[in-house]
Amino acid sequence: MEDSSSVAAGDQRDESTKQEIAIREQNMDQTSTCPETEPEARGVDGSESEPSLNKSDILKAVEVVERDSLAIADSFSSLFASLRLALSEVTSGSVDHMRCFGDAAGRLQESALDAATKGNRYINSCLRLNEEMKGIDSLATKLKILRKNVDALDTAVSKLVRLP
Repeated sequence: MEDSSSVAAGDQRDESTKQEIAIREQNMDQTSTCPETEPEARGVDGSESEPSLNKSDILKAVEVVERDSLAIADSFSSLFASLRLALSEVTSGSVDHMRCFGDAAGRLQESALDAATKGNRYINSCLRLNEEMKGIDSLATKLKILRKNVDALDTAVSKLVRLP
């Protein structure tokens, strides 16, 4: 869109420049034999002065300037519109990225909190198990004594059962 409008503006400028050159050439080609311009072409003392432009030539030149001004205004308008669009796209992209970043940071925070909570539960379970395991040594000693007693009882029962 921007390229086509700038090409169109360039074509308008080229056309209006060609028209302006044609008007200038037309003014140079005019001779002073025209009865309307001959008295104006001579000064008070009879010497020739610069030929004055007639109204139609001035109006044509003003039209050319007006067309050039419109082309420039259209070009600037197109430029500002494209700049506004680009800025809008960049801004909306930045807003989308910030929202995405905020969502990701929120989810990361939730995951970290959840992991920390589970980690604390695991540590507490390990500490409880460790405390319970401290009493196991005395239990193991008692079990060894009990085992010796059971073995002695078994041996005694076996001797009694084999006697008859």
